[in-house]
Amino acid sequence: MTDKINVYTLTVEIGRKEGDGLPENATGAAMMCFCPARDEAEAVRETVAILKQGGLAPLDVSSYGTLEERLADGHDINDEERAMMQRAIDENSVVVAMTSPFFDVG
Repeated sequence: MTDKINVYTLTVEIGRKEGDGLPENATGAAMMCFCPARDEAEAVRETVAILKQGGLAPLDVSSYGTLEERLADGHDINDEERAMMQRAIDENSVVVAMTSPFFDVG
């Protein structure tokens, strides 16, 4: 474990839970989050804990790594996304950048 704090980009799949604030006919959602942490495991734990405190039901988490790792993988990271990463560091908190509800189409 390192003492350096990095911001990890995570996508969290959310299930339904009473009072979760998702649209009534949604079956769940995906949330893109930025979390400052010493390592990926800490980022996942902190993000899941915060979302649960917020009344959500996290089901699965995918990590895309740190800014440096994403750049090395060829990700195009725009200024808005970088600003949200900086906000996560400045506020020492999980930042939810986007929520995309899921709907049954059948």
